[in-house]
Amino acid sequence: MRCLALAQTWQQAGGNVVFAMAEATPSIEARLRIGRIQVVRLCATAAGADDAARTAEAARHAGAEWVVVDGYQFDSPYQSALRAAGPKVMLIDDNGDASPYSADLILNQNAYASEVMYRERQPHTRLLLGPRYILLRREFAFWRSRAFQIAPRAQRILVTMGGSDPDNVTEKILRILLPEPDLELTVVVGGSNPHLASLEELVANADRPVRLLKDISDMPALMVWADLAVAGAGTTSWEMCMMGLPAALCVLAPNQEKIASELDRMGAAVDLGYAGKLPAEKTASILRELIGSQEQRAKMSARGREIVDGRGTERVLAFLSGEPILRRTIDSDCRAFWEWANDPAARAVSIAREPISWDRHMEWFRARLMDRHAILYTAVNRKGDPVGMVRFQLEGTHAILSINLGSEFRGKGYGRKLLYQATEEVFRASGVAGIDAFVRLSNEPSVRLFEGAGFRSLGVETVHGDRAIHYVLERMPQP
Repeated sequence: MRCLALAQTWQQAGGNVVFAMAEATPSIEARLRIGRIQVVRLCATAAGADDAARTAEAARHAGAEWVVVDGYQFDSPYQSALRAAGPKVMLIDDNGDASPYSADLILNQNAYASEVMYRERQPHTRLLLGPRYILLRREFAFWRSRAFQIAPRAQRILVTMGGSDPDNVTEKILRILLPEPDLELTVVVGGSNPHLASLEELVANADRPVRLLKDISDMPALMVWADLAVAGAGTTSWEMCMMGLPAALCVLAPNQEKIASELDRMGAAVDLGYAGKLPAEKTASILRELIGSQEQRAKMSARGREIVDGRGTERVLAFLSGEPILRRTIDSDCRAFWEWANDPAARAVSIAREPISWDRHMEWFRARLMDRHAILYTAVNRKGDPVGMVRFQLEGTHAILSINLGSEFRGKGYGRKLLYQATEEVFRASGVAGIDAFVRLSNEPSVRLFEGAGFRSLGVETVHGDRAIHYVLERMPQP
């Protein structure tokens, strides 16, 4: 599902996607083809040497710039073999146990992700870490800024344990919930669930209506309907965070243990532990408390939406798309900065609107390059031509951001990509807790830029005698 989310965003940007798989199920292949995604079946042993060779061959045939690899079996030799064959490689990694890393990008979207997990990596390997990069499918985008009500008592309960649920945890949870009074239950099962017949029998014999749904494509609608979810601690847990849906998480596999534990620690979910190991009476007691506590569910809902803002795929795309390329500012960028700053359109929406003389600009530019509290980045296109700039001025625990693009490069999607790259880089390179930006009320393009990039408005303030919206982007909590 997370690869599908990335594929959808790549398609929206005008790109083509091929899913190359050594293993798949009919329901997964059908889901991909509905999304107009080509599926190539690899006649190879998953993650073996023949897999890497055939994947590289498929990439060449498709003219692919990137190969995105997602799976626990893709080890260090696999990364090296695939990258040596030509394509750029992004590895989606949850555990940090495939060292030494040689992929061009490593994405670990989990709340526990940290640079320490990737000490052994090549100099060219770049890290994208934490829930800021959660990959959510496009059907969730509509709900990013919507407000949700928290019911005094949770009556609508959603139960979903992912695609297969081999241990039939769904039935165990359903048997715990059915005796509880006044609950509306919706159960979602995947196309690979081997226990569908027994679940259908249980639902048919229940003393109340229970919806049993299979292979649902519109999960957001069900999450909006629900007051509380009992779910597996996989990709769905991040979806529920963004939707503000309080959840009790069941650990269905070892790779989910840290997700459930970390979201519990951060106050966004309740960790029920390994499915089946927690006594039914204890599970029932925890769920009963959640059902009755509006305050606890409200806190979980708000915390989840703080952790996952739903823009992760766009941030990842900013690093995959190839333009713009971010580098530190150098002396020869001085004139381009001056021309961008004096562009009439830029001056008209700037906090300070008077033209800037060349001499005053050179003095300012040289001072900023020497200022240890200033961080300047220049964005260039594939030809190496400067297209824009971002400046951060460090003040205490925050950095104040300024951004500008050359007039000929506006309206081409560079602004948001540049903003994503620059904010990630300054968080990585400095210890700032947050990034602030001030935008004049009349500067509608910049308002759309910052709000679309996940900045939060703190309201309107007076800056240099003019009214401006104060935006802030906060660093994700560290594990």
